[in-house]
Amino acid sequence: MKKHYLLLCAWAVSFFSASLLTAQNRGIEKAPDRIQGVGPFDQLIIRGATLINGAGSPAIGPVDVVIEQNKITDIRVVGYPGVEINENRRPEAKENAKIIDAEGMFLLPGFVDMHGHIGGKAQGTPAEYVFKLWMGHGITTIRDPSTGNGLDWVLEHKEKSDKNEITAPRIEAYPAFGLGAEKKISSPEEARKWVQSIAAKGADGIKFFGARPDIMEAALDEAKKHNLRSACHHAQTDVAWLNVLNTARMGLTSMEHWYGLPEAMFTDRTIQDYPADYNYQNEQDRFAEAGNLWAQAAEPYSEKWNAVMNELLELDFTIDPTFNIYEANRDFMRARRAEWHEEYTLPSLWRFYQPSRVSHGSHWHFWSTEKEVDWKHNYQLWMTFVNEYKNRGGRVTTGSDSGYIYQLYGFAYIRELELLREAGFHPLEVIRAATLKGAEALGRDKEIGTVEVGKLADLVLVEENPLSNLKVLYGTGAIKLNEDNEVKRVGGVKYTIKDGIIYDAKALLEDVKNIVEAAKKEEGFEIKQPGMN
Repeated sequence: MKKHYLLLCAWAVSFFSASLLTAQNRGIEKAPDRIQGVGPFDQLIIRGATLINGAGSPAIGPVDVVIEQNKITDIRVVGYPGVEINENRRPEAKENAKIIDAEGMFLLPGFVDMHGHIGGKAQGTPAEYVFKLWMGHGITTIRDPSTGNGLDWVLEHKEKSDKNEITAPRIEAYPAFGLGAEKKISSPEEARKWVQSIAAKGADGIKFFGARPDIMEAALDEAKKHNLRSACHHAQTDVAWLNVLNTARMGLTSMEHWYGLPEAMFTDRTIQDYPADYNYQNEQDRFAEAGNLWAQAAEPYSEKWNAVMNELLELDFTIDPTFNIYEANRDFMRARRAEWHEEYTLPSLWRFYQPSRVSHGSHWHFWSTEKEVDWKHNYQLWMTFVNEYKNRGGRVTTGSDSGYIYQLYGFAYIRELELLREAGFHPLEVIRAATLKGAEALGRDKEIGTVEVGKLADLVLVEENPLSNLKVLYGTGAIKLNEDNEVKRVGGVKYTIKDGIIYDAKALLEDVKNIVEAAKKEEGFEIKQPGMN
């Protein structure tokens, strides 16, 4: 019990008063030097693929895509579906060119995970494990909100990833507000100095959980001066001061999850309707009552609802909903029985997920049908807003927040794509949210996010059509009955290409399975469902 209590304290301090911890006692096991991947090449040609370019354009193919070192230099339509390709139409291959025969495959931009925590000590997840799960699912860029392993640790891995010295996505570092400060920031002047310090170190943005209005305003103003972007999980502990509309007006560039958005649409109250015995430190209280929050906001398409949406649109504000991370709240059994847990979830992570009064996101003290029904209704209202925001031109991105609440790195990201589809996004809109919109939110859309000449060669190749079934992007593939009445697994990303370097995605996932199997053997561990010992 004492061990779990200390883990909770470490999490709470890291996320809500991160100033008191050092990188040394937060950092997880570092990623090893890269041994996977081949390239980059003087010339790499992907031949005959069907292209889904990430911009929302319909699929087109067959196309040949030419890459020189880490840049796309040519995209050429070379024929018609079902017709033999005329070799004379193809771009000329140099003598030492690397060729990928991609006929029948689908080519997409590399995916962007806008909420990618790089593991944690409490979860016992080494960087190699996390990075390979991401790369094995085609995720070539992540935003680390909070830099929970320490800003220096994350910046070190960011640099190594940029140099391709490790097998890892590109990393955007957004330290938690106050991380590394000697004491909790208590004045606008201290906020400005802290922002200046992390900008000097090389941070890309800031992750907030809320703050006193004068402090938040000063921090966001200083961030703008240093070209730092920002994200906020409007925690219930501070949202009564500042909701999403307040912070967006101050210059916040994006929101995480959905906290703070219903509060901006209250019409008959200013504070969430908390029961008298509610305690935020009791996470079942926290998450159970969060499931009632959207029902307290203005009705969809009402005057207040429209006014909030329209102002956020005018502010060019980004919503990163992370639908997947709360899905267990509406279907606890589905989340904990996901088929990938057996082979890909580390024993330490499985233990972290179990019902607990101290581990974050393990709030299953007595989760009921009533709470799941509340959350299902919550999702309907939440998804309605997000889908309409997209329809009116708003930027919606994809983030996973994995490592909590039974959501596993990589796999949870693909589930996020499915949930955007449930919200009403067309499959092409889903892919655009996962690629171009994430790149735009990071300010990197001139480099990544679409398959275009001049952009970096961050790409995904899959043997099945993700527009017809997003499940083919899962590392475990999709179930299919073939013409011989045999049940097969199809799909799974075949190749993840980052900076022109080709990674065998399935081999990366095999590495993860081996890491998990070794950990299980060392402990004599077997996954068991809660209470079934």
